[in-house]
Amino acid sequence: MIEMQVGGLGFDPRNLSPIVLLRDQEEMNFLPIWIGVFEAAAIAMELQNAKPPRPMTHDLLRTFIEKLGGKPEKVIINDVKEGTFYALIEVTRDGKTLSVDSRPSDAIALAVRSHIPIYVSEMVMMQAKLVNAEKDAEETKKFKDFIQNMKPEDFTKYFKQD
Repeated sequence: MIEMQVGGLGFDPRNLSPIVLLRDQEEMNFLPIWIGVFEAAAIAMELQNAKPPRPMTHDLLRTFIEKLGGKPEKVIINDVKEGTFYALIEVTRDGKTLSVDSRPSDAIALAVRSHIPIYVSEMVMMQAKLVNAEKDAEETKKFKDFIQNMKPEDFTKYFKQD
């Protein structure tokens, strides 16, 4: 497994779908995952340390896990089938590890809130349309520039908080 971190958020310029960009620590491999607007907003808010007046769904999930005696340990993007990514959230409780099926966007939103590592299986890295910085230097620069110009406000205009 390869440890990744959130490298940024952006929109696919073709259809304006939100993308979370995972990158390895050496910034050699980048993995874009298309996600929903609400999950993108949740990730963006946490990355910008913006605290909503009431808990969002991923805050609620973390609180439930902790109140039930568990501790989120890591997130694993473990599969990709027909362009759809799959993930697991690993939680420890009473010395046992529980793996919970999750959408990658929800798992990543929980990971950034819980400050836990995000891993991608090597199989997913090989199958997915990832960007390799050495092989695709020009494409990587364009993508990085695009991602770095996104602001959390770009996501918040698509939803209303209650």
